[in-house]
Amino acid sequence: MALYNITTKQEFEEKVLHSNKLVLVDFWAEWCPPCRAMAPTLHSISDELNETVDVVKIDIQASYENQELAGDYGVQSIPNMPLFHGGKEIDRIIGMVSKSQLTDILSKSTK
Repeated sequence: MALYNITTKQEFEEKVLHSNKLVLVDFWAEWCPPCRAMAPTLHSISDELNETVDVVKIDIQASYENQELAGDYGVQSIPNMPLFHGGKEIDRIIGMVSKSQLTDILSKSTK
């Protein structure tokens, strides 16, 4: 499975900034109902698209470094899902989206 839960900036650099794949980063928190509602969709996407897309989940309350990462990437509301390729942000999804919407966005970004 290409789904990672990270808690350090070093893991972020390794799994996101140095990845050769498209990486969807999910900034989320346990107390956020839309974030929890997105979790099954993200797990499903990571299983279906694991050859082309990695999903990285960052609980903004799990560590101080995660809070810093959220600030570094301008996260002001959650769920907040920037999409990275080649270490650069290429798109961003804010709020809940359906699985079909997410799949469409990811498919367009892999071309």
